[in-house]
Amino acid sequence: MNNQPLAAEGTSRGIAELVLVRHGESVGNIADREAIAAKAHHLDLEERDADVVLSEEGEKQADALGEHIASLPEDERPTIVVSSPYQRARSTAERALADLGLDVVIDERIRERELGIFDGITWYGIEASRPEESARRARVGKFYYRPPGGESWADVILRVRSILVELQERFAGERVWLFSHEAVILAFRYVVEGLDEKQVVALQKSEPLANCSMTRYRAVDGALQLVRRDDTEAVEESDEAHVTREEPVGEERVGDDPAEGDA
Repeated sequence: MNNQPLAAEGTSRGIAELVLVRHGESVGNIADREAIAAKAHHLDLEERDADVVLSEEGEKQADALGEHIASLPEDERPTIVVSSPYQRARSTAERALADLGLDVVIDERIRERELGIFDGITWYGIEASRPEESARRARVGKFYYRPPGGESWADVILRVRSILVELQERFAGERVWLFSHEAVILAFRYVVEGLDEKQVVALQKSEPLANCSMTRYRAVDGALQLVRRDDTEAVEESDEAHVTREEPVGEERVGDDPAEGDA
C-alpha cells in the first residue's frame, strides 16, 4: 500500500528545504530523567508545560546552533522561521537566530503534544493512580491512545498536515526552519516520508532525537526528500555544549508517553 499523503507532495510552488529543529535541553527534560530514575510519580516541576524554560545546557546548545547557522553559506541559511509557542522552543529559535535578523513566526500547530490530566505525571504515577488508562493504552496502542483531556499522536499529525500544506503554498522556494518538539518532528516524518503506525512508534524508541538536532528535507523533483535525520553536528562542533537526548530504558523509553512530553 502506498502511504504517501498528499501533504508531502510538492509542486513548483513548494518550499525548497524544510529543517526541523528540536528545542535545546529544558529544565523539564532534566526533571523527567530524574523522575524516571527515581521511579517517582510526578516530575518536580512547577511551571505549566508551555512555560518550561531551557536549562543552562540547553542555552549552550541553542547558541552552538546559532554559531553553526552563521557559518553556513548564504544560500543554506534559513529564510523563513516558524516556532512552537512553547518557551523552550521559542528561546531556542531566538538564541540561534539572534544575529540573522529573521522574524520568528509563532504557530500553535507545532506546539508539544498535549497530555491532558497526565501532564507532569510519570508512567509510574499513571499505573499507580489510573491503571484503567494503562490498560486502555495497551488495548488501543500508543499511536491512537488519547489521554483524558489530551491528544493522541494522530491528533498531532492532523496539525502537521495542516501547517505543511500551508507552508508549501505560501513559501515557494524558501528554506523553512521549524523549531519544535520531538513528538511533532516524528509526526512530520510520518507525513512527509509516508510512514505507518508501527514505523513511527518504533522510531521514537530506536532513534530518540537529540536536543537541538536538525532533521533536514530538500525538494527533489517536486517532493520533499529526507537528507539527514537527528543531525547533531552543530552541538558537536561546540566547545561549550554537549549532546543530550532521552535514551530508551527497558521496555519504555525515558519520557515515553503518556507521561512523555518533550518537557
